[in-house]
This record gives sequence, C-alpha cells and structure tokens, in this order.
Amino acid sequence: MSELHKFLFDGMPVRGMIVRLTEAWQEILARRASNTSTGAYPTPVAELLGEMTAAATLMQANIKFNGALILQIFGDGPVKVAVAEVKPDLSLRATAKVVGELASDAHLPEMVNVSNKGRCAITLDPKDKLPGQQPYQGVVPLHGDSGEKLGRLSEVLQHYMLQSEQLDTTLVLAADDKVAAGLLIQRLPVKGEANLEGTAAGDRNQANEDQIGHNEDYNRISILASTLTRDELLTLDVETILRRLFWEEKLLRFEPQSGMLGPHFACTCGRERVAQMIRGLGVEEAEGILVERGDIEVGCDFCGKQYRFDAVDVAQLFTAPGDQLPASPVMQ
Repeated sequence: MSELHKFLFDGMPVRGMIVRLTEAWQEILARRASNTSTGAYPTPVAELLGEMTAAATLMQANIKFNGALILQIFGDGPVKVAVAEVKPDLSLRATAKVVGELASDAHLPEMVNVSNKGRCAITLDPKDKLPGQQPYQGVVPLHGDSGEKLGRLSEVLQHYMLQSEQLDTTLVLAADDKVAAGLLIQRLPVKGEANLEGTAAGDRNQANEDQIGHNEDYNRISILASTLTRDELLTLDVETILRRLFWEEKLLRFEPQSGMLGPHFACTCGRERVAQMIRGLGVEEAEGILVERGDIEVGCDFCGKQYRFDAVDVAQLFTAPGDQLPASPVMQ
C-alpha cells in the first residue's frame, strides 16, 4: 500500500518524511491510460506528474491545514498544465494536459518552460471558507535567482520553501509507472511553526531567514539525503533507505500512515454524478445523442475515467423508480 513515514532527528532542529505512492499512483495512470480520447501519459509527463503528486503529499502532511493543497506547474511547452491535489485526509488525485509532441527524454524546461516564463503555484484552499475568504496562493518562476532554468521539480520547490517559509529544505523525488516517491528533509523553524500560508510574524520570519544555510546539523543531513539515487528511492523500502542514509543518526519515528489513514487515490467524479448530468440534458437531447453515437460516453476532466451509458442505461435514468428496466450488462 501507499505509505507515509515521518521522523525527527533526536536533539537536532531537523525533521523528515518519506512517501511511497504505489496503488494510489497506479490508479492515476490506469485511469488516464484507459481513456480512449487521450491514451496514456507520455513517459516524461508521467514522471513529472508522479513527482508532483509525491511532493504535494509531503507538503500537505508537513502543515496543519484543513483544506486542499494544490500544486500546479504551467507554462508554454507541450505540457500546458500539470496539477496534483492532496486533501487533509491524504486523498489525492492528479492530471496533466498535453497539447504537443515532446521528446522521450524531455525534462522540466522542455515540457513547460520553453521561453523561461513557466510558473509553479501552490494553493491552499480551506475546506470551510469564511464569507469572502479566498484561497491562499504562492507562485514562483521555474528559474533561479539569476534567471537560469531549473531542470528539476525538486529545485523549484526547494526555492519555493525558502521564499515562503524561510526554511532550508531538501527534496528528492522520483516516479516511474509503478511508484511515485519522495524524501523531504527540512530545518525546523526557530520560533513556532512554519506557516505555508505566509501569515507568520515578521520577527519569526527574520529569525528563520537568518538561519538559512547556517545550521550545521541540517547541512550534514541534507548532504546525506542528497546522495539518495532515483533507483534507490523507487526500489528500496523505507527501512532500508533510512538505514543506508542515516545509520549514524538517532531517529524518532512516528507511526507510519497507510491504507485509508495514509495516501490514497480519490476523485470527486462518479457514475451517479454523470447520470445526474445526463438527466439534466433531458430526454430529447439524451436520445438524440444515442441516435447519433449509439451511447453516451463522458470522461472526467480531472482523472480521465470514462463513464459509458448505453440505450438501456439511459432509459433507466428517465424511468420512474417503480418501473425500472433490467440492468445493463455493461460494467459499472
């Protein structure tokens, strides 16, 4: 199962997390691959989207926020936009819109930052909004302070965390067609908790900023974390990774989160929601589509799953409850 592990370094102002998305990530890819209109994601897009999903999970788990965290990458390349959304219960979903051809070995700049105008946005959307309350959004470019294109998502997000929280952060991300995984190492804030919403007091921000790059414990652990390779992150279990990287450190481990308490796929689409939409079309329009196409097929704009309704299914939608027709043999 997909799993999230949190840990602290005993006696040091450093925390860490590892996420491994397995069946949750495979469900995202399977839904997209089964969509007859779009087909599967190209390999570079799938890897970028997997890294985004792992990173969004780590960031959601790293803050106390009752709402959705939405990570977006957008620009002027073949990948118009890529989105990963993670809710407080660690339910997640992700999607990407591909509008052009891209090389099999394309990286972040070639996919979304051709003219160096690409952006990364992180949105915090409260679950229970107050009247007039708007989601908080932070946006950073896909280039460094000197305008150089950043080649990896991890570099973009590390830059974001420095700007938004004034905290040193190390991210190692990787994804293939089976696993999306990430390791996060972060220096703890000097005073109180880091606040991704940007509402921290000025003196606390200044204290955190003054520590950037100067904490020797964090610097040492960051160097160790950065030695983790893509293959190791994708193939090794969490216990092995922690033992290999930090065998000389004393870790304080939290109970791993898995199953419905850990990262898991969830999308708001569903067959009943599509059925309600078809009912909203009315009998005449629905029957007109059936005459033209033979069935009604609707795909979720977010996850890509397709829902098919044949003539029997549509007839049932407009039949009174006491007069239901025999169920369609089409798989639900």
